[in-house]
Amino acid sequence: MKEAARLRQFLDAPGPVASLRLIRVRGSSPRNTGTEMYVRAESLCGTIGGGQLEHLAIAAARDLLAAGNLSHHMDVPLGPEIGQCCGGRVEIALTRMSASDKDLALREAEAREAELPTVYILGAGHVGRALADLLQHLPVRAVLIDQRQGELDQCHASVERRISAIPEIDVMNAAPGSAFIVLTHDHGLDFLLASAALQRGDAAYVGLIGSATKRAKFAAWTHDHCDGLSVADLICPIGAGGSRDKRPAVIAALVVAEVITALTSETAAQCPAFGEAALHIAAQ
Repeated sequence: MKEAARLRQFLDAPGPVASLRLIRVRGSSPRNTGTEMYVRAESLCGTIGGGQLEHLAIAAARDLLAAGNLSHHMDVPLGPEIGQCCGGRVEIALTRMSASDKDLALREAEAREAELPTVYILGAGHVGRALADLLQHLPVRAVLIDQRQGELDQCHASVERRISAIPEIDVMNAAPGSAFIVLTHDHGLDFLLASAALQRGDAAYVGLIGSATKRAKFAAWTHDHCDGLSVADLICPIGAGGSRDKRPAVIAALVVAEVITALTSETAAQCPAFGEAALHIAAQ
C-alpha cells in the first residue's frame, strides 16, 4: 500500500489524530525538516526517525490528545539527555488535526506520490518479478514491462504490469529522470532497450543484466549501430556488489540498492522533473 492510501486509511478511522512535524533541524538528526508522522491513542502512521526522540514526541502527542489541547512545541537536543548521540537539535510542532488539516495532509501525500520517479523493469522473468516484489515497498512508481502475458501474470506485486509489443516506445515515452533495468529474455532486445535508455541522456539509472563480456559486446554493438553511443553511464553487470549468489531475490536486492542510490543522489536531485520527489525519498 502506497503512502497516500495508507495515510487515508489511518486518518479516516474514528478518533482524534495529532501530527508531529519537524519544523527545524540543526546539526545531525535522524530525519530532515518537514518530515511528519501521525499519532492516535493506540496507533501510529509514519516516523520522525525512531529512537528516544520519537518516543518522547509520541508521548507528548498522546498527552495533547488526551487533554484536548490544540498544539504544542518541542525543542529537543539529540544528546545524552535523551539517550541519543546524533548531536543535533530538532524542533517539533505537535498539532491536533482538524478536518481541513487531514485533507491537506492527504493532498500533499497524493502530490508527492504523483511526483515519484518511475522505475521501468524491462523483462518479467524471475529477476524482473523479484525486483517488482521489492520495489512495491519503496517510494517509487514501478512498471513491469514484457511482451509475454504469461510472465506478467506470474507477478503478484502491487506494481503496474504492462504488456508491450514494442517496449522501446515505453522507454522513449518515459519521464525525465526515470530508471531503466533491462533484463529481457532476448539479448538483441536487451541491446535495443539499453541503447534507447542511454540515448535519452536524462535517465537516473540504466542497468543491463549480464556480465563484463556482455558489456563489451554491447559497447561494440553501439559503436557500430548507434553512432558510437557512449556506454559510460551503463551499469552492467547489474547488482555487482561482490556477492556470488545468483538467486533472483539476491540479485534483485543488490540492484534495488543501486537504483535507489541513483534516484536519491545529489545529481538526481538536480533534475527539475523529479528533483523534489527524489529529495522527499531521501528525507524518508
